[in-house]
Amino acid sequence: MEEKDRDISLNRYDDGTPSVMRKPTNYTELHFYLKSDVLVQLTKSFCNRFLPRYGDRTVDQMVQAARSIKQNIAEGFTDGQTSFETEMKLLGIAKGSNQELLEDYQDYIKQHGIPEWAKDNVERYDSMRKFCREHSNESDYHPFFSRWTDEEMANLGICLCHMVDKAMTSFMVKRDREFVEEGGIRERMTAARLDMRGTQKQIIARQKVEIAQLKAQIAAQQREIEALKARLQSKED
Repeated sequence: MEEKDRDISLNRYDDGTPSVMRKPTNYTELHFYLKSDVLVQLTKSFCNRFLPRYGDRTVDQMVQAARSIKQNIAEGFTDGQTSFETEMKLLGIAKGSNQELLEDYQDYIKQHGIPEWAKDNVERYDSMRKFCREHSNESDYHPFFSRWTDEEMANLGICLCHMVDKAMTSFMVKRDREFVEEGGIRERMTAARLDMRGTQKQIIARQKVEIAQLKAQIAAQQREIEALKARLQSKED
């Protein structure tokens, strides 16, 4: 696509001035961000209940991986207002951390001889997946963290990781298409400058018309004044 053919939608300030920054994404309402928050709290509870507190690096690795998903999503969308590259890089890191956490839960299941529901109990997995689809807020899960078994919590973690990965992949594909169509910060800067120049030309053209109209009005008033002076002079004579 030629640069001149790009149709870039620019945000504007209250006075109409174009902005080079992209419209902020309210990431706190995205389902994959909300589910990443569930993963953080789930993983902390899981590690506290079922993994040794000392001598096992898995605890730190799992908690840090869960935090990395959530934090990189937040940072990615915040920095993404000015940098598509940074947004995609941080979302990519979040996806990588999500994959790492998924494998930790799968490893735990293998090591403890626990069935992975997605493979061994499809009916139960489908029921859990339905629950996860309908609930994204951590408060909906929290009451169960102290009651569920390690089998239930590990399989929940696996289910949430799969959902987060699928949703993030779809979102990143959408973002990639937007970048191809609209470009990055340089293209937005160019578009903003061209838009501003176009606006300035419109203002100048409108001002020229207004000035011409004012000159015509002044000339008409001057003619009326001269005519009035002539009438007054003739009466005096």
